[in-house]
Amino acid sequence: MSVEKNIVLALKQVYDPEIPVNVYDLGLIYEIKVEEDGKASIKMTLTAPNCPMADQLLQDVYDAVLDVPGIKDVALELTFDPPWDKNRMSEEALLELGML
Repeated sequence: MSVEKNIVLALKQVYDPEIPVNVYDLGLIYEIKVEEDGKASIKMTLTAPNCPMADQLLQDVYDAVLDVPGIKDVALELTFDPPWDKNRMSEEALLELGML
């Protein structure tokens, strides 16, 4: 299995503290890049710019990705462009939240 797939699996174990859906299926992860030297770059967003749990969520994502075999460092980029909306959610997440 590729390192990127392992990162996705790790991110699916990180849940938004306010929503019972993981950050990947919630659509908060915009981009995953892994360099040959083991550095992962993650571009992500939050459901709202003023999310009170932002620091904890970013730390949880950082820790989860750093635990992936082969990853030696993690760079997180928080962006709000484009802004998150429910259209980014997976079908699984929409079902979990009763939105389908």
